[in-house]
Formats: sequence, C-alpha cells, structure tokens
Amino acid sequence: MSNKEQNSDNKNPIENLEQAGMSRRGFLHGVGGASAFLGMTGLAGQAGAQEPPKDADGKVIPGFEKGQDDPNAAKDWQPVSDRKIRVGIAGYGLCAFGASFFYQNHPNVDVVAATDLDPERCAGLAKAVGAKKTYPSCEEMIKDKSIEAIYIATDAPSHARLAIMGLEHDKHVVSAVPAVFGFEAEDEAEKLFNAVKKSGMKYMMNETSTFHADCYAKRLQYQAGALGKIVYSEGEYYHDFGPKGLPGYNPKSGKVDLNGWRKALPPMWYPTHATAYYVSITGGRFTEVSALGTPGLYPEYKDGNNQHKNPFGTEIAMLKTSEDGISRMAGSWDMKNAHGEQGRVYGQKPHDKSIKGDRPPLPPGVDGGGHGGSHGHLTNNFIESILLDKTPIVHVGDALNMTLAGVVAHQSALKGGDWMKIPQYDL
Repeated sequence: MSNKEQNSDNKNPIENLEQAGMSRRGFLHGVGGASAFLGMTGLAGQAGAQEPPKDADGKVIPGFEKGQDDPNAAKDWQPVSDRKIRVGIAGYGLCAFGASFFYQNHPNVDVVAATDLDPERCAGLAKAVGAKKTYPSCEEMIKDKSIEAIYIATDAPSHARLAIMGLEHDKHVVSAVPAVFGFEAEDEAEKLFNAVKKSGMKYMMNETSTFHADCYAKRLQYQAGALGKIVYSEGEYYHDFGPKGLPGYNPKSGKVDLNGWRKALPPMWYPTHATAYYVSITGGRFTEVSALGTPGLYPEYKDGNNQHKNPFGTEIAMLKTSEDGISRMAGSWDMKNAHGEQGRVYGQKPHDKSIKGDRPPLPPGVDGGGHGGSHGHLTNNFIESILLDKTPIVHVGDALNMTLAGVVAHQSALKGGDWMKIPQYDL
C-alpha cells in the first residue's frame, strides 16, 4: 500500500506491526477516557482522570468505568520518527470521543483542526484538543489540504460517508465504530473498501476490544501458533439502556438527545465490541450467520414501530468462521444485570503461559484511557501505521467483517434465524 499523504489466499492476514513491542512493557498512568456529556466540561489538553460519561439513568457507559489501569505502559517506549502528523478531529458527542483518544498528547501528532455540527460542542472539542482552527462540519474540514489525517468520532450513520470523503481527499482516516451502518451498510461497505484500495491511504476502525488486555494477549498467543485453530469463540456487548434510552446525535434537532440514532438501535448494528473477540485475535473471517432476537423490553421497540424498524432489544448470533470454527456473538440493550464488553476464545491447544501478552508501550503522556485501557493504544497504532507505512491493526478488511457479521445477523433475526452468508472483503 502506498503512503500518500464529524459527524472492515494463504497469506497470514494479521499484520505484525505490534510484534516489535511484544517484549516491551510500559506504564499506563491515570485513566481518563472521556468527560461526561450534555453540559459537562470536556477533556483537558493533558491526560488525566476525568468523570466518566453516563447514560440517561445515571449509569456509567460501559467501557468508561474507572480502575482500568495497566501497570506497564509508557516504559521502554521508543519513537519511530520525529515527524508530526497534522490531524483534524470530528465530533465531541455523547462521550467526548473526539478528545478521549489522546491525539492531543501524542508526540507525533499536531491537532490542527476540530469540528462538530453543534457550535458549542465544536468550541469545547477545539479547547480540549488544542486545535487553533475549527470548521462548521467535517465535510468542510476534509477540504483543508493541510490536514494529513482525520479522526471521525461522529454519529455512527455518518462514519462510512465521511471516511470515504476523507480517503477521496487523500487523507488517512481513523473512524469510530462501526465502519458501516444500518440499512445502507452493505452498499457502504463496497464503497468504503474500494475507496481504501483506490486511495492507498491508511484506514483504521477504532475497535476498542482489540486492545483489551485479554483480547490482545490471545492475539499474541494465536500469532505465535500456541492456540492452533480457534474451535470456539464468543463475544458480548451488554448495556441496559433503560426506559429513557441512550442519547445519540439527532439530525432532526441537530442535538445529542434521546431521539437520536441510538433510539431502538438493533443490537447487532453495533456489534464490533463483541465480534472483535474472533476477528482481532485471528485475522480470520465470519462466513455465515444465524441469529435470533427477543422483543425489546421498552416501548420504543414495540412491533418494530420505530426509525430502524427494529423489534429486538437483545440479539444472539451463531457464526461459522473461516477456519471451520464456531462463534457466538451477543448484543443486548435490555437484559438486567448484564453489563460490559467481554469475550472468550478456545483453541485446539491450551494457552501458553510462557508467551508474553503485554500490550505495546505508549508514548509518555498518552494514557490507555477508556474501554479497558484501549484508547491510547489505538491512537498510537494508527499514527505508527502512517509513520512506518504499515497496515493498521484494525484495517478495512477486519473492520468490515466485524461490522457486517452483525448487520447480516440482524437480517437473519428478522427472518427467524435463517442462515445467511456474510459479504467478504480483504486487501
């Protein structure tokens, strides 16, 4: 692949970008992750602990819980370049995501621009990341020829469209999850994949489970051949939205509110925190899926009479994998006492305790942050992929397979569990 400069054969499919850091250890100080939303202050320019974001019922949003420190992370970090990548950041939103991935602290980044459709949030993002220039929209920011890379932390329905536009304007792109969305997902996937291939730019999806300590350790085990083929894997993303729901960007109001894109969201349209527990470990693919759903507990799901035509509050998928294994992936917005992102992976061979599973070191000042200490690792991986001209850890093939597995699973659930093939994309 060549390296031009807001709102996913027999060649090993895993890039070994992180292998250089396998034996390094570092320190992840002070956690942070993100500030709260709707009237609360944004992240400061420096890393540090912040009040975690909460949903409408006052519950901490999964992934932003405190106590996620990794006692290993800025020790032994070695810079790969003294170059600074000029980055623009789009989107502040529900979890202040634009500021919570520590671009403003990375020694190889100059955050030069910020944008959000809401002027107040745009100003808050710019202050949080130290951007001197702001734009009224991501579309306008993308046209700035001085920007080399953009981080798209906007509402999920806009991710693919903005990523494609960024790639077409010769910008490296990192996007929040999911890579594609909803009714348009399969069409968007084709366009996004082709845009990545044609542009030669780097594209990465910020799937946080990829750098969860347990998931990353299993990845290294698998790469070393210690596990053999994965016989069975499972992943879960559970978050009871409650009767008030979870706010999201609402294009009708132009605000983050309870009638935004998250309202009555099919759980399997937001699957990647779960599906990463196979794809990010093996680099393999989900090939077919059968899924079932249960009627949502809250009124917004009744009879599928909502913006997404979705009756399900919980969806469970069984999937076939490219190495003849089986996966169970689950998402739920209404199960009581079910919480968080987690997974389990079982291979033909037992876990080898002699293989180190440490995550790579991080630059001083870049925390691991939220979602199990993954935020800083995703940012560092994306920046190093540009500097070293390497494939990012969650490249377009992985991103699309993780996402489309869920999209097709929802289609299967609507049909009562029919087995359906998942579109395949890989570079």
